[in-house]
Amino acid sequence: MARPGGPGAGAAALDDPGLVAASLDDPEAFGELFRRHAPRLHAYVRRRLGSTLAEDVVAETFAVAFRERRRFDGRSAFGAWLWGIAAKQIARHHRQETRMYRAFAKSAVDPAEDGVAELASDRAAAAAHGPRLARALASLKPKDRDALLLLAWGEMSYAEIAATLDLPLGTVKAKIHRARTKLRAALPEEDDHG
Repeated sequence: MARPGGPGAGAAALDDPGLVAASLDDPEAFGELFRRHAPRLHAYVRRRLGSTLAEDVVAETFAVAFRERRRFDGRSAFGAWLWGIAAKQIARHHRQETRMYRAFAKSAVDPAEDGVAELASDRAAAAAHGPRLARALASLKPKDRDALLLLAWGEMSYAEIAATLDLPLGTVKAKIHRARTKLRAALPEEDDHG
């Protein structure tokens, strides 16, 4: 832990680009970026690849970001740059992701579930639609799935997704539209009258 006035002091007061710049002289400052971004990134990667790979992928993402931090130019948000690195790490595991969705489709047991109790209605909906949803997710083109899951599980805006995937905004919107259309076709209509 940094001592007052020592390495990393005042890091929490800096914005993300300031932390990247500070980390060039004080590598411990990069730890604040990890503290800020790792929990959300971990939750997203866990949903994509399961608990087994999540920690490794997040660790590798931050290791790459740390090694390449001089290349961060600040034109996009640090988070988008970081998630772009994570997307490349996830892509390296696309076979595992597809296998996970197929296993979920067959068993109706979500392999990314960490055992923490969720709302009963969410669980019931997942149990009812999970296998079909998993099959539909497995059938999507990887880039379409990336865009959709960054929106749904990563809770990113279209602009953040465009920056993360290094795609034009219109392309991201088209990919998400295609993915949603395919998912809607795979899932039954719900009765909204109740």
